[in-house]
Amino acid sequence: MGKESPNRLKHFAALKSKYQATQYQDSSPASLRYLILRKVDIGIELSDLEFNWLQEYELFETLEIIWLQQFSMGESKRLEDEFSHLKAKYKVAKNWESSVGNVLYPILWKLESENSLTDSEVKLLQDNNLTQTVAIFQDIKRFADLKDKYQATKYQDSHPDSRLYRILKKLDTEASLNDSEYEWLLNNELFETIETFEKQESARRAKVTQLKNKYQASQHPDTSLSSPLYQILQKLDADEKLISSEIYWLEQQGLTETIDIAEELERKREFIVLKAKYKASQYEDLSSDSYLYAILQKIDSQTHLNEQDINFLRQSQLPETIKIANDKYASVLKSKIVSVLVLSDLEVDWLRNNEYEDIIILAQHKHFAALKRKYGLVDPLLPLEPFYAIMIKLEKKERLDPKFVFQLMEEGLLSNDGKIALAYYKLEAEFYEKELGRTGHKWNIPTASGYWRKADEPEQALKLTNLDLNRVNDSNLKSAILVTRGAAFRDVDKLDDAETCAKKAMEYQPDSHQPYTLMGAICYDKYNYEQGNYWFEEAIQRGAETKDIDAEIKRVIRSTKDENKLREAAEYLLKKDSQRYAWAKSYLKKLSDNRK
Repeated sequence: MGKESPNRLKHFAALKSKYQATQYQDSSPASLRYLILRKVDIGIELSDLEFNWLQEYELFETLEIIWLQQFSMGESKRLEDEFSHLKAKYKVAKNWESSVGNVLYPILWKLESENSLTDSEVKLLQDNNLTQTVAIFQDIKRFADLKDKYQATKYQDSHPDSRLYRILKKLDTEASLNDSEYEWLLNNELFETIETFEKQESARRAKVTQLKNKYQASQHPDTSLSSPLYQILQKLDADEKLISSEIYWLEQQGLTETIDIAEELERKREFIVLKAKYKASQYEDLSSDSYLYAILQKIDSQTHLNEQDINFLRQSQLPETIKIANDKYASVLKSKIVSVLVLSDLEVDWLRNNEYEDIIILAQHKHFAALKRKYGLVDPLLPLEPFYAIMIKLEKKERLDPKFVFQLMEEGLLSNDGKIALAYYKLEAEFYEKELGRTGHKWNIPTASGYWRKADEPEQALKLTNLDLNRVNDSNLKSAILVTRGAAFRDVDKLDDAETCAKKAMEYQPDSHQPYTLMGAICYDKYNYEQGNYWFEEAIQRGAETKDIDAEIKRVIRSTKDENKLREAAEYLLKKDSQRYAWAKSYLKKLSDNRK
């Protein structure tokens, strides 16, 4: 191995002194003993052969030192393993250092050996976010308390994973133990604990009997603590609501009285909630038969309270409840308005009586806008009054006051075929028909018929005038009925029937201009203008106004759909009297523009 260096000689001498091997005379660094001592000094485990060699040369002190050193090395490893085990057992996060020099190690060791920690030690765990470790310690502490309480201290295991801990927790909540848990206590000779359990069971059975009597379930034979009945009765006694499956079970068992009690309790709970919600808690009665309960249910369902309800609340000195009820109902009516639904008169009166004028104004404007659309009134400047009131009366099928009729005429709303005019004329026609039925006065027939025609319902006019004129004595009335009937036939393009009516009317009343005016119009409808002019002249001779004749001619021209016939009629009129019929030029211009 070469020349022996002084350093190696010194190192060998030092190792022999350290490991009590000086009696061995060989000092050569090439010696096997030097190799063995070097391995021991740097912590390398010796083989059996090397141990045997040391024994053979009776180096017993050296062997003892080596054994102690290697045991120390093994103990350190065991400590590390124990620490890792404790960390896992007490839920310490993996990122914690596993060194036995760690401050956590003695705390875990103390927890494992003594099952207790000081407040400062618990705080240290909390400060290091070891919440699971703290929770385990608290469980250990509770476990120890429960063992004392239920005389189970002879059982050594103190960890919360113990089955005993689960059993004691059940006992502490007065829950019933199952057969296997009871058997486990027997097997572990925890007789005092069993005695406590049996006392609890006895008390529970007495409780079952008491609950069955209280909730009218005595006829049910089951007294088991695991019975669905006991669970249900416990819920009732704790003032908890039963679920549908529990109600169904009671029904299946025929326990109708128990169900009645459960429903009464539920009503009481609801009553309490409603009283708090609607500021009526000072009212003491909790009976579900209470009138207040019915009122609060109405408020909660957004149903309008009647005068009797309000009076009861006043007498009960519940002004806040009245205010809430009124605000709630007013909100319902406002939502109705926003949804473009019409309020009834009663609803509007209620709003007015309870001073909700803002909602009334909103209702009027919304309704007015809807009615304008319905009746085709497109003028954005049309004032609310009087036209809102007019349309409200039309909606209610009430006749208009003369003032309203005059205002419609002023706006030109009765001189066209607009929806508001048609609605007005229909109301008038229906009124005169009812008058005919009420009074039997037959002059209401031509009046009603005329309004039916203006309402654009000539069929109703024809139906009304379809009667036996032989039963009418007055010739003038016969003529009037025939004239309006003939005009209705004109409206439905039955010109021959119209002509027949006109001629008969002339026979009954030859001096009246109306049959002749009708005849002239019929001739114009048939494009026989010369013949029509003849009859119009006859009408004028009998008192017809020229302006009325011209108005009738205008209506004929306006209703002519055939463009060729329209041009022919307009040209005829202008040729006949260009000044009198100057208005006909507009029709010719319109026809000319349409061709461009």
